[in-house]
Order: sequence, then C-alpha cells, then structure tokens
Amino acid sequence: MTIATLEPTTIDPSKLEAFVGQALGELGATLNAALVVMGDQLGLYRAMAGAGPVTAAELSQRTGAAERYVREWLNAQAAGGYVAYDADGGTYTLPPEQAVCLTDDTSPYFLPGAYQLFTASVRDEPSITEAARTGTGFGWGQHSQGVFDGCERFFRPGYAANLIAAWIPALDGVETKLQAGARVLDLGCGHGASTILMAKAYPKSQFVGVDAHAGSIATARERAIEAGLDGRVRFDVASAKDAAGEDYDLAASFDSLHDMGDPVGAARHVRAALAPDGTWLIVEPFANDRIEDNLNPIGRIYYAASTLLCTPSSLSQEVGLALGAQAGERRLREVVLEGGFTRFRRATETPFNLILEARP
Repeated sequence: MTIATLEPTTIDPSKLEAFVGQALGELGATLNAALVVMGDQLGLYRAMAGAGPVTAAELSQRTGAAERYVREWLNAQAAGGYVAYDADGGTYTLPPEQAVCLTDDTSPYFLPGAYQLFTASVRDEPSITEAARTGTGFGWGQHSQGVFDGCERFFRPGYAANLIAAWIPALDGVETKLQAGARVLDLGCGHGASTILMAKAYPKSQFVGVDAHAGSIATARERAIEAGLDGRVRFDVASAKDAAGEDYDLAASFDSLHDMGDPVGAARHVRAALAPDGTWLIVEPFANDRIEDNLNPIGRIYYAASTLLCTPSSLSQEVGLALGAQAGERRLREVVLEGGFTRFRRATETPFNLILEARP
C-alpha cells in the first residue's frame, strides 16, 4: 500500500471553522436519524400530531414509553427543530408540517421509512467496509429486516402519489391497455407495493411480481391476500432474468434495475417476455448524466445509499455491472438498447425519479 505524503499547505482558519461547523451539524443529524426511528416505533410522533402542547410526562402516559427517555428524546427533537419547545410552560408541540412528514404514511412527504431504511443500512457498514477491501459484494438478502421494511415504507408513498396518476398515463397507450385488461410483469417487486397499487387501479388486468428475495415475496403474498387480490396477482421468487411468462403488455421495474448484477441480461429477458407492442416502464432514482450535476442534497443521499446498498447488491450477483443509483439516463439508455430495445425515452420525471419508457 502506498502512503501519500501531505505537501505543506496553508490552512484557512475560516474554511476550517466552517467545515467543523458543518461536520457538527451532520453528527447531530446522524444521531437524530436513530431518534426518528425511535419516535416512529414508539408512536411518539403520532401521539403528538394534532395534540397541541404536551409535557414529557403526558407523552409518556399516552405512549407507554418511559418518561425519562421521552424527556431526553423531546429535547433532542427540539434542538433539531423537529418539535417546538415552550420554555414558559415546559411543553413540546409537533408543528403540522412536521406531522405530515413524520406521521402520515399516505403522504408523498412521509419520511420515517427513509430513516428506517438508512439506519438499517448503516448497521451493515462493517460488512460493506470489508467488501470494499476486496471488491466483493454484499447481497440484498444479507441485510437486516429493517432494510426491507424501510424500503417499502420509503418508496410506497411516492408510488401511491404518482404511479397511477402520472407515470402510467405518460406512457404511450399503456393506460388504455390496462383499463381493458392487460398482462403485467413487475420485476424486483419487493413487498409488492407497486404491483398491488396497479392491481387495485386496473381490476381487469393480471399481474405477476417477481423478486429474488424469498422473504420479500412471502410478505408480498400476504399483502395481496390482505388487499383481496389473491388470484389476480401472483408473486414468484425469481430474478429478473428468470421471470416466467411471455406476451406481457407491460413490464415494470421500480428503483430496481440499477441493483441488478446483469441489467443488460435482464433487459434481454424483458424484451423476450414482452408482446410485440409491449412496453417496459423503468423507474430509477433521478440523476443527471454528469457527476458534477448530481452534487446536491438529493444526489448525496442517492450516492450514499448506493455505496451501502445498491452497488454491493449488484457486485454480489453474476456479472456485477454495478450501475449504481446515480447511473443517469444516458447510461441507462445504453443498457436498455444493448438488451435489444430500439426505442427509449424519458416519459416524465419527479425531483426524485426518472420515469423511462422502452419499446421493442
């Protein structure tokens, strides 16, 4: 190993102080991520939502959580601006804007799922660090349950807000097919949130969701039964390259293509599985094609998540192309066209996702 020698340099005190200040803020944010999960799991945010000013003792009584923990948690939340503190009354209030983000799991602004996903990912840092030493992977199924549950809670609100209302209508002729009755393949479906949303919206269509993680498929099957969709929706344990069936009118992959070890091979399989006039809906994290254009708060989150989740997952599989969560439209186009598609376009977008359409 080569040890770099630092050249003598002049330190700018103001820049040093600014960076230390930034780092201190991020240390607090790192710790607060665990506290958000704690508040979500203990029902603290939900008990505060719409309740007006409460004391630590009152919140403890409402939730059953120990008062001493609740008081310390509340002070941390107040210091971070998550709750408001009234020094005269010694009370704490959850503002309505924070309540939307922290308690309403039907809102596209709902955040606890993201905190659950990312704190669970951080717990696997020792394994990811060791994998980085050797260039090996760390499979999706090797993560803890918090990753799988948090992933569903993170992505589902955005899908619920956009998939039926905006993304499918942006595709050429797909909505009409789904309304009349179509065959749909959902690749990398996880707990089946996207599959079930589509199945509820288009009762004349048939749906197959596949995922390589058996535990997620077991949960997806339970979700389908709970939704009354068992029989019209099927979930199989399979990789994107092994999904059964053909003549699908629509294939879809939601935030999953970049996680695949062989996305080109997956594209070839999708191409073969589609009907001649079929469509592949590809939803990917929003990214520009140039690194410098992704150096912003959203890109930072996605690059970090990609380091801990997406890249290790791809490297654990055959080929291990490791597109990463910030591959960008140009690189995704190359993958899809290499897989045999001839048409590719950006159908629409959100601040967090690219919605891409591929046709044979």
